[in-house]
Amino acid sequence: MADVALAREIDANIAQGARPHVRLRRRRMMSMTAAVLLAPALVLMALLLIGPVLAVLLMSFTDYQLGAPTWSLVGLENYIELYGDRVFWTSLTNTLLYVAIVVPSSIALGLGLALLIESGSTLRAFYRSIFFIPVMATLIAMAISWEYMLHPQFGLINLMLKEIGLPAQAWLSDPVLALPTIAAIGIWQLFGFNMVLFLAGIVSIPSHLYEAAVMDGARSAWSRFWLVTWPMLGPVTVFVAVISAIRSFQVFDTVHVLTKGGPSKATEVLLYSMYSEGFEFFRSGLAAAIAVVFLCFVLLLTIIKARLIEKKVHYS
Repeated sequence: MADVALAREIDANIAQGARPHVRLRRRRMMSMTAAVLLAPALVLMALLLIGPVLAVLLMSFTDYQLGAPTWSLVGLENYIELYGDRVFWTSLTNTLLYVAIVVPSSIALGLGLALLIESGSTLRAFYRSIFFIPVMATLIAMAISWEYMLHPQFGLINLMLKEIGLPAQAWLSDPVLALPTIAAIGIWQLFGFNMVLFLAGIVSIPSHLYEAAVMDGARSAWSRFWLVTWPMLGPVTVFVAVISAIRSFQVFDTVHVLTKGGPSKATEVLLYSMYSEGFEFFRSGLAAAIAVVFLCFVLLLTIIKARLIEKKVHYS
């Protein structure tokens, strides 16, 4: 097809009195210029993205230990060990539970706040800034603050519970409460980001759609939301859901600072297991295998996002 197009272009140039070799030389120059301009980006992508991924993939098939002078290929032994490892399955289950709690909750809270802020008439910029602070804050520093707030004896949250007559809770040392507590911190850290994305989507909805909905009998705000706002937020909602899921899979900081995967592996997640295997037990090959599993989940979510946005959520 490219040869046919080139032949047609040459014929057109001849018909117009132009020289074919001049046109071909210009096209080659443009191609060379494009290659030169793309080369730095391609080199950086190979060094910073593709190269490390390939290195981790190859390391997952070895018995390499951090600092060891020698290593050997072991094939699928690391993956077989993961398959039979109770801690790995616990960390995977905890990660999936964390994602299942954080993603829908942060989406619902972000959408609700976006609707409330956009429906208001004053202090919009103030509310946007206040709710976006958790996104800008350093999560490790905020995790330390949460550690003091959740302290079983003098933490602010337990003091408030005592004031209203409720018993204090061991938020981070109770196996039942530890993971939901970590998830609540994740929701707090993520909903502001989702709110900003939903605000952008709401602002972009044409006002004449709401006017048409009112003329068709949608008098209440709830009816206009279901008829106009929610369908028009389809692309934004898919993007927010997938990005929230990817960021939730990356949970590590709060677990590392607050619980160290405890109590009794109740908050052990994939990235913390990878950190423990690689930098505490120095089994880099096994840690690389966990990293590959993590990357597979992220890749799957990315493919789902691309497919859904491309095929099902475009509006004209």
